[in-house]
Amino acid sequence: MKRIGVLTRDCSGINAAIRAVVRTACFYNIEVLGVLRGYEGLMNGEFIPLNRRSVSGIIDQGGTILKTVRSENFQTKSGQEKAVKVIQEKGIQGLIVIGGNGSLTGAHVLASKFNIPTIGIPATIDNDINGIDLSIGADTAVNVALDALDKIRDTAMSMARIFVVEVMGRDSGYIALQVALAGGCEEVLVPEKDMDMEKMCEEIVEGNKKGKKSWIIIVAEGKAKAADIADTITQRTALETRIAVLGHIQRGGRPTAQDRIMAARLGSYAVEVLREGRTDECVCLKDNRLDTIPLELAIKPKKIEEEAFYKLIKILT
Repeated sequence: MKRIGVLTRDCSGINAAIRAVVRTACFYNIEVLGVLRGYEGLMNGEFIPLNRRSVSGIIDQGGTILKTVRSENFQTKSGQEKAVKVIQEKGIQGLIVIGGNGSLTGAHVLASKFNIPTIGIPATIDNDINGIDLSIGADTAVNVALDALDKIRDTAMSMARIFVVEVMGRDSGYIALQVALAGGCEEVLVPEKDMDMEKMCEEIVEGNKKGKKSWIIIVAEGKAKAADIADTITQRTALETRIAVLGHIQRGGRPTAQDRIMAARLGSYAVEVLREGRTDECVCLKDNRLDTIPLELAIKPKKIEEEAFYKLIKILT
C-alpha cells in the first residue's frame, strides 16, 4: 500500500486521530492525502498532502483541520460513483473515515458496494456508534457541558431558581444522562424515555415545600426545547424558572486526555488494519484492547441503558 486518504467529520479529538493516522502511515512510507470538506470534497477531488510536519501541533485542537460539510450529493448513486472515480484517479489504495453514524455509513457504502478498502474510526459526541463502549469526542463533549453546568449551579443555588439546561442529542440522550449524573441534577429528559411533566412538577412543588429552593433539569435537544419545559414548569408550579441552551460549545474545546489517547490508539490501529488488507471494519476499544467490528454493525441504531442511569439519578437526587 503506497497511498491512502483520510476523511473526517468534526468533534474534539479528531485532529489527534488525523495525527496518529498520518504519522503511522509515514512510519510505513505510505503517502497520505487529506480529504477536504468530507464526502463533498471527495467527490470534487479536494485533497491536501499530509506529512509528519503538517500534523505537528494539532493534537490539542478541537474540530478538524480538514474541514467538513454535510453532503446530500454523496447519498445518491451518481455521487458515490463520482467519489469512487476520484479515488481511483488519485491512486488511493485505502481510505480511513473518522466520524459518526453518517460518515461510517458512507464508509460502508464505499467498502461494500464499490470494493474500496475502507476502515472507520468512531468519532461522535453522541456516542451512538453501535457495538462499542465509547467514541472519540464523547468524553470531551460531556466535560464541556459539565463545566458549564457547574457554573449554572452556582447561580441556581445563590438565587434559588429552577434551571432547565438544554444539551445536544437529537436522537440520543447520552450526553444528557452523563451530565445529569455527573452534575448531581434532579431530573433528565431524553429521547429514549417518555416524559412525565405532571410528576416532575409535583416533585418540584413538594421539594419546594420542604425547603429545596434550586432545581436543575437537563433536557436533550431531541426530546424538547428548554424554553417549552421552563414555561410549563412556571405555569404549573408558579416558581421562577430560567433556561440555558449550551448548543455547539459541546462540539468544540480542547480534547480531554481520554479522547486524545483513544484517538492516538485508534488512528494508528486503523492504518495497521488497512495494511493487513482488511476492509469494511470499524476500529474500536473493547475492555481497553484494540479490536474491530463490521461497519454494517457499527451503523445500526444503538440502545443506551437509559433506565439504569435514570434510576440512579433519581436515587441520588
